[in-house]
Formats: sequence, structure tokens, C-alpha cells
Amino acid sequence: MSIPQSGGGPIESFDQLASYLESGCKPKEAWRIGTEHEKFGYNKDTHAPIPYDGPSGVRAVLEGLRDKHGWQPVEEGGNLIGLSKDGANVSLEPGGQLELSGAPLETIHQTCDEVNEHLREVKDIADAIGVGFIGLGAAPEWTHEEMPLMPKGRYKLMDAYMDKVGKAGKIMMRRTCTVQVNLDFSSEADMVKKLRVALALQPVANALFGNSPFFEGKPNGHKSWRGWVWRHLDESRTGMLPFVFEDGFGFDRYVDYALDVPMYFVYRDGQYIDALGQSFRDFLDGKLPALPGETPTLSDWADHLTTIFPEARIKKYMEMRGADGGPWRRICALPAFWVGLMYDQSSLDAAWDLCKHWDAETREAWRVESSVRGLQAIVGGRRMIDLAAEALDVSRAGLKARARPGLGGMVQDERHFLHALEDSIETGQAPADELLERYNTDWNGDISRIYQDYSY
Repeated sequence: MSIPQSGGGPIESFDQLASYLESGCKPKEAWRIGTEHEKFGYNKDTHAPIPYDGPSGVRAVLEGLRDKHGWQPVEEGGNLIGLSKDGANVSLEPGGQLELSGAPLETIHQTCDEVNEHLREVKDIADAIGVGFIGLGAAPEWTHEEMPLMPKGRYKLMDAYMDKVGKAGKIMMRRTCTVQVNLDFSSEADMVKKLRVALALQPVANALFGNSPFFEGKPNGHKSWRGWVWRHLDESRTGMLPFVFEDGFGFDRYVDYALDVPMYFVYRDGQYIDALGQSFRDFLDGKLPALPGETPTLSDWADHLTTIFPEARIKKYMEMRGADGGPWRRICALPAFWVGLMYDQSSLDAAWDLCKHWDAETREAWRVESSVRGLQAIVGGRRMIDLAAEALDVSRAGLKARARPGLGGMVQDERHFLHALEDSIETGQAPADELLERYNTDWNGDISRIYQDYSY
């Protein structure tokens, strides 16, 4: 989850809200790739989730990264809750999941190098204190009571609110992990087309990256339990955003939507002020109960945008949010998949051709079925594995057209980062299918084998 936003003066008109989003428009040569991934930490001896404090806790991992690998500390209320270096950030999810929010980079080669270096540094620190890290979409066996809550004011407020608006909010906070990629757009029209493709094809990513078939120690009946969690979190701030596909959609319409999403908080002087369920529209009019008579700044608007959780969302860039956390190859494959679809115009057009005739019911059906059945999903007689294969063909063509070489020119483009996904199409198995097969065969139902076989 995001750290508090900064910069931006008072909001004096509605137009500023849309202009804030529009200010993210960049010419194609300035487009960048930002990859974020989360992972669970656990005690190697007990397999228990790690607490914040203690010699084998989250704080100790952050301190090790700070002291040994040159990261700069980010503190809140006297607690070390994050790190920054070279345009990247390390932050904590509510249950102690460690997240790398990568720097905006030009190529998948660079972002994969960044991922590799980060995981090497984390392993260096974690091994010394008896901690392991694993990439999964959901905690495989830990209960709610076993999970710590990190000492961040934002999370304390959210935790108290979640049970009022859905049945899975606390699960999302403590026991899920994702990998996502953040991409740029050049104009309002470019944003519209990319957001429509991103939302419609997000279930394809959920199927290809589904990696959470276990929960509380046993199979849960889903290939992506994390997908189920997000469908039962809070209908006011999640989902497939049908209005995005309506004529006339643009920055103004997204602002209207965001204004109607209930608030969580206002950040002032290092403190999170409870604004749970209150209206940003009232805030604009100086009528926010949490801060009567006060009007918001653009930083408040930026903070509010981070509390909206659809399958894809826009801020000053676009976030693809549908994939489960997973193994190293999948972390690099996720940005490659979306960059191939989005950063070449011919491929973007072809991606839209795959889904432009779907109605809202079809898009939602793909969302549900991809979570439950993954690559085996079928909607309207169409198989997910065939749809995923077509999307992968489009992405591959887009990466070839980008022609961004790596390894000093030894690799001509970025297509090889899709190999993990190509393997899934060939075998019909996403990570969840492999996990279930191992569970039912050589693991003999022993879920604890997952730590030995799948940790970083």
C-alpha cells in the first residue's frame, strides 16, 4: 500500500482534480515501467509469520537493508516502516508483507535486474536472522489471529473499518500478496483505451498468474483465492468499473467515480485522521466532519486515489492489479506481458480487438471464473487458455516491435521474459495447478513443504 503523498497546494476547483490525473500524460519516449511485488516473510524454524519487532522480525529486515545495503529509512511515529533508494521504495503491507515498489525504468531488462538485486539483498539479510520469504497470492496456512498488524496509522484505521463494508477486507490486508506493473499514457484517449484493455484482460493475468490455491492449510477450491478476496472486499472501491466502457469516458468521469468512493483518512502532520466513510465531495465544500471548515490539498486527493482498489486504476499513471504474487520468473513476466500489450500501438489495438465486443456481464464472468478455475475457465463457450494464448501472442508481438535489447546487445528484445507464461499455455498449468499437483503427489498433503520448495 502507498506511503503518504506529498506536494500540491489547495484545491480550488473540480478541474484541478482531473488536471492532476492528466498531468501524468507523457510522450512515448518518456514512458516508463514500474514493477511492484509483495512477499510473505516467515520464521524458518517454525514457519510462523514474522512479527514487526524482535531479532527475526520485519524491523530487523528493514534495518539490515538500511545498514548493509544503503537504503534510506522512512519512519512513522518513531517506527521504521519503509526504505528508499534510487527511485525505488521498500514498504510494508498491513500483515508485514514486504513490498518493493520499483523505480520507473525504461526496459524489462532493467526492471528484472532490479527485482533480482532486491531479492538478493533481502535474502542476504533474512538468512542471517533465520527468516525466509515466499511469493504466493495468499498465505498458505496462517490464520488471522497469527498475523501481526504493522504499526502504521493507515492500517489501524482500515482494519477497524473493513468488517463494516465486506467480509474479506482483513484477509486482503494481512494474508494476500500481489505483483503489479505501473505504466504510462500519452493522452486522455490513450488512457481510455489502455484502461479498457487493462480492465477487460485483467482476468487473463489472474489466470496466468493464479498462485493461491491454499488457505488455512488446505485447498480452497480456487486457483486464485486472492481473486476471491478482492471480489468480497468492498464493492464501493473494487471491481471492473463498467462506466469506463461507456461513451464519453475520460479523466472527468474517473474523478466523479473517485469522489464517490468513501474516504479512509486525511494525513496531517504525521498523523492519520479518521475520515472513514466520509465524502471527498464534502471535503471540497469544507464540510468534512473529520476536519470541519478545512478544504483539501492535491496531496489529499493523491492520498484518496490510493484508497481505490479496482482491477486496474489510474493516478498519474496506470496500475495493473490482477496478478497473484509469485516466483521470480513470474515477477519479471508480469511487466513484460502488459508492456507488450500496451506500449506498441498495433498490439494495443489488437488487444482491444480481443475484448471490445464484451459486455459488462461477460467481463465480470471472466473475473469470477479466472479466480475459480484459472486457465481452465470457460465463459460463453470460450476457453480461457485460448484467450490467454491469443493475448500472449499480441504481447509477444508488441515486445518484438519495441526491440529493446539487453545483456549488452546479446538479447535483441524482451520477449524471453514471457517464457514462463508460454510454458503455462503449453502445459495448461499456472502456478496454482503446479502447487495442487505437488500437494496431492510428492507432498502427500503436507502443506509445510511449500516453504522448502517455493521460497526465494
